[in-house]
Amino acid sequence: MVIDPKHLELLRLFDEYGSVTAVADVTHRSPSAVSQQLRQAGSEIGHALVEPAGRGLTLTAAGRLLAHGGRDVARTLARVQAQWEGHLGEAVGEITLAGLPSALTHLLPDALRRLREDHPHIDLRMDDVDLAEHEFAGLTRDVDIVVAHSLVAERPLGTDGLTVVPLAREPIDVALAIGHRLADRAELTPDDVVDCRWVGVPRGYPFDTILTSIEHLTGRDLDVVQRIRDNRLIEAIVASSDQVALLPRFTTPRDAGLSLVPLTGVTTTRWIVAVMRPDTAERVAVRAVISALSRVDAAAD
Repeated sequence: MVIDPKHLELLRLFDEYGSVTAVADVTHRSPSAVSQQLRQAGSEIGHALVEPAGRGLTLTAAGRLLAHGGRDVARTLARVQAQWEGHLGEAVGEITLAGLPSALTHLLPDALRRLREDHPHIDLRMDDVDLAEHEFAGLTRDVDIVVAHSLVAERPLGTDGLTVVPLAREPIDVALAIGHRLADRAELTPDDVVDCRWVGVPRGYPFDTILTSIEHLTGRDLDVVQRIRDNRLIEAIVASSDQVALLPRFTTPRDAGLSLVPLTGVTTTRWIVAVMRPDTAERVAVRAVISALSRVDAAAD
């Protein structure tokens, strides 16, 4: 029996996306066509590859084994493609990128200039997303490069099995209105800010880790008045009130009417990283984009 590589790819996609409908969406086929192809794969191989699970399907042990093989095949093909592109000396093609707006604000302007100068045949298509830390990894199913961040470790939660490349490290400061009673301090401690009224981020977002650390160290609950994703909106609220927030040092505008003060005693530096599927990371054009993004931080140092 010779295993059809198309079956391995189908099983890999089913394993990664988790449902017939999701695979149908990403491959531009109907759910019935995907179901039929899964049944055909099992018939040709001679083993059941999927089985009922609730209202859907799940992989059998044989299906999982072949899905793992599909990932190996995809990685090998990407490596060969990368080697061929390297042999030709070309970094070409469309690269998709999605990431955190504040991180992209810091990294992209110089990176785009470098790409225009050094790799004019790369077509970089971008989207901005603001997610909980563990949700960034899921974007790699549809996007070549995901720019994510973490305050806990260099590898964000949920990225096991993916390629993670550090791009930058950025301090997170306490943002206060210029007239706030703490605005002129050289630095602040958890005890200094525990009585403040806070503009926080949603639970599960990296900056919330700092607020949790303040509560742990002081033994008191913070007064988090509201939880907001958009940094520009947070800046506007803080600049016009007595509320305080956590904002990134490099990408908070200097003319936002804010004072940024370092916070000591807790971890307040975030890792900004690129997250990719291992096979995607092999591409010459992807490596060129990562290099341009990484050189930004080197130049900033």
